[in-house]
Amino acid sequence: MRAWTLQFVRTELRLLVGLTAVSVALWGFFSVMGEVREGDTYWLDSPILLALRRPGELGVPIGPRWLQETARDITALGGFTVLTLVVAMSSAILVFHCRRLQAGILVAAVLVGQVLATVTKTLVGRDRPDLVPHLDTVYSASFPSGHSALSPIVYLTLAGIVAAGETNRSTKSLLLGAATVLVLCIGASRVYLGVHWPTDVLAGWALGAAVALLATTVLHRIAPHSDDEGARPREAPVAPATPV
Repeated sequence: MRAWTLQFVRTELRLLVGLTAVSVALWGFFSVMGEVREGDTYWLDSPILLALRRPGELGVPIGPRWLQETARDITALGGFTVLTLVVAMSSAILVFHCRRLQAGILVAAVLVGQVLATVTKTLVGRDRPDLVPHLDTVYSASFPSGHSALSPIVYLTLAGIVAAGETNRSTKSLLLGAATVLVLCIGASRVYLGVHWPTDVLAGWALGAAVALLATTVLHRIAPHSDDEGARPREAPVAPATPV
């Protein structure tokens, strides 16, 4: 009875923390969107964009040549094609391992994030940065950054799914930490390439984190993992040899 009570409290506490984190992320997203719609973010966006270009040569980003190529490679990891392939392969692997619920929630989270980002782009209708030349091809409106919104949904949700089956805390921390660093680098690359205002990226991160946290919270709620899941089964003891 005591063990059941402790498990219940732990589950409810995790749900409370998860929903609180989702609320904070959504608050951050709507706060930035409100400032953008009022035109109050130029003082923050402009200096950052200009600081990433050489004075007098706004078409040339700061840093060595390889940094620009690296930024393009990293930004591709948050693009539509790469994320679609990652979601498709991950979902197939999850289905093959009889984890259809996790696969369904991953796909649903990505679709929800895509719809929210697209609708917000239409409602806000913010133009792309015009202070510096773009170093990557862009087509849609600027706010929020689609790369910054969808990359946390895909990579953080996947990291949460994989980490849920791990018993080693160091492995869990490594998975979530690596996913977080990747998401931050993708967002930063959009600003470095001059295709997004910094506040576009901040809003994208907030929106994506909210959806990813909600998806992870739902997974823990309806498909909890026991502490022993992912552990290797104990080997049966070997019977001592009978002396001849």
